[in-house]
Amino acid sequence: MVGVEVQNTWRAQVCPCLCSKERVGIWAELRELHSGDPPSPRKLDLRGIYPPLVTPFTAEGEVGYGHLEENLRLYGRIPFRGFVVQGSNGETPYLTQQERLEIVRCVHQTIPRENLLLVGTGCESTRSTIEMTVQMADRGADAALVVTPFYFRGSMTSACPRPMTTSGTLLRCYLTHHLLSCQITRLALLVHKTQNEDFQVLAGSAGFLLSSYIVGAVGGICALANVLGTQVCQIEQLCQAGSWDEARELQHRLIEPNIAVTQKFGIPGLKQAMEWFGYSGGLCRAPLLPLSEIQVKGLRQDFSSNGWL
Repeated sequence: MVGVEVQNTWRAQVCPCLCSKERVGIWAELRELHSGDPPSPRKLDLRGIYPPLVTPFTAEGEVGYGHLEENLRLYGRIPFRGFVVQGSNGETPYLTQQERLEIVRCVHQTIPRENLLLVGTGCESTRSTIEMTVQMADRGADAALVVTPFYFRGSMTSACPRPMTTSGTLLRCYLTHHLLSCQITRLALLVHKTQNEDFQVLAGSAGFLLSSYIVGAVGGICALANVLGTQVCQIEQLCQAGSWDEARELQHRLIEPNIAVTQKFGIPGLKQAMEWFGYSGGLCRAPLLPLSEIQVKGLRQDFSSNGWL
């Protein structure tokens, strides 16, 4: 399994994903990858919806593990396929290495066994990424998401020279400043080119989840699922049932809230919206700032005008 992340200014390399239930020989597999040989196949069915979890912080600036556990217990009522930890909403750059490891351990111990745990393990150096990936697998990660190092962008070689050869694939497409049609075109083309391979594609936004299912995606990693998880999962269920009119109506009502908690107000907006819906968003860690009063009003308007508040 590999992961690709598409952003507006850079693209992630494909990454090896390591199943915690099959850790024997994990170092050998990583050495295989580094030497250019494809890793051994690992079957992992990614179909479903995954919220990229936020990291709640307390007023003292510490990780609120109790709040995180409570969120996961509430999410247990929603038919998520699994959870993404330390993705773009996890404030990963502001976490210490020990905090990153402890958060994964906490999530793994809290969620049901049938839920998949996808974990961001990327670091700027290849060596650190390998070490972090192994440590995350030891703490319960089922798969790793690794982004391309970027600090010395023009002077690096890839540690993954044969990226499209492993058994399953995860594509995370974020809704950025690109036109939506460009994202759907990329996603559809990838589905088309890999239709005869053991390769799965996930949308990276609830804003175009319906379109993604239409062109062949099998699920999504959706920030809005932290807030409206039941409704995002309902899009999946309606698509599977062929209830396209109902799915379209629901999709229309999710577009503005999705934009609000992603590109418009970002993580502070996502955390604020979670509080309104009974979850613990917690505070952000500096240098991220909370929303201003005007921004909070704008965020509320995006939800209330679509019938969610």
